[in-house]
Amino acid sequence: MADPERIRQVADHVARTVKRGERVVAVVSAMGKETDELLHLAGQVSRTRPGREMDMLITAGERKATALLCMALHDLGVPADSFTGSQAGFITNTNHTNAKILEVRADRIRAAVDAGRVAVVGGAQGVSTDHDVTFLGRGGSDTTAVALAQALGGVCELYTDVTGVFTTDPRVVPAARRIDRISFDEMLEMCAAGCPKPAMRAVEYARTHRVPLHVRSAFTWEPRGTWIQEKEADMEDAIVSGVIGDDSEAKITLAGVPDTPGIAAKVFRALADRDVNVDMIVQNVSEDGRTDISFTLPVDALAETTAAAEALAAEIGAAAVRSDPSIAKVSLVGAGMKSNPGVAATVFEVLAAEGINIEMISTSAIRISVVVAGEACDRAVAVLHRAFGLDAD
Repeated sequence: MADPERIRQVADHVARTVKRGERVVAVVSAMGKETDELLHLAGQVSRTRPGREMDMLITAGERKATALLCMALHDLGVPADSFTGSQAGFITNTNHTNAKILEVRADRIRAAVDAGRVAVVGGAQGVSTDHDVTFLGRGGSDTTAVALAQALGGVCELYTDVTGVFTTDPRVVPAARRIDRISFDEMLEMCAAGCPKPAMRAVEYARTHRVPLHVRSAFTWEPRGTWIQEKEADMEDAIVSGVIGDDSEAKITLAGVPDTPGIAAKVFRALADRDVNVDMIVQNVSEDGRTDISFTLPVDALAETTAAAEALAAEIGAAAVRSDPSIAKVSLVGAGMKSNPGVAATVFEVLAAEGINIEMISTSAIRISVVVAGEACDRAVAVLHRAFGLDAD
């Protein structure tokens, strides 16, 4: 939906889908960088930027896109109606700029589709229980589409700038392969590890409500893509399905922390109260009643969190606070890890052979994550991708 030409292409794709006998509901995002431009405009006129008014402003971009797509569909002879989030029946909580869906009353959308019309819905928006316009925040358009698919009993197709979900970023490893099918659990782990698309919120909603997702390309319209769905009986578990590198993290270490009950709780409660999204946590073995606590966090929150950690260190009697903005998290995800011993050993051996030092380690039943130097991220991803046989033939 970046420009008029792309809108016409989307309309053409929708029209061809309708002619095949499908009933279509289209969820659209704002055009191009319009949301960023609206945010910039808000910053130019206001220092306070109240959440209620920000939601009213930001959601205007999606409303504009819905009307334009409907106009393009009418030119192709396809009857279509545009709907805001509130008209589509999205009831949310009262959190502005990052609202959560409470209920979807999709009666108007269902009626439009039953009448043979295409319903075009503005993504990432709804109306709160206080009757205010709300914005769903990051991943909101994908989540809107999944929620409508669940309410209407359909399949959700998510169109992106790639042809599906890949075993790793093809820009880093050209030999990366498109994944045909992947389970909800594996996809959620990949999203949590840094895979940018689809949005994690959308996958969580789809897993909860068992909505099949089909990730496809909006540029080639090729029918193949990646299916994300509940694991089927005949789906063979890959030992490793994907390798994800994320260099958008930083690390903070509280050194010389008193090793007494309640200290860790105090540290992480203080961070939670500041809305710091902590990822990996490591606490060293106590020595002389002192220990080190290290954790990773988004790099864009490093300066603010370091200042908070330094104030906290003085309060709890920690010796020092050290920060490192130049780290990366490399994660391997695969349901087959549960039944294949030795995956972690192979990871450590491969990285050691490449001379890449591991600073932190975190695991789940189907994921292994390691923290390495930021400059080693792409190299670590490439060697691990090759080591576990994920390179294309």
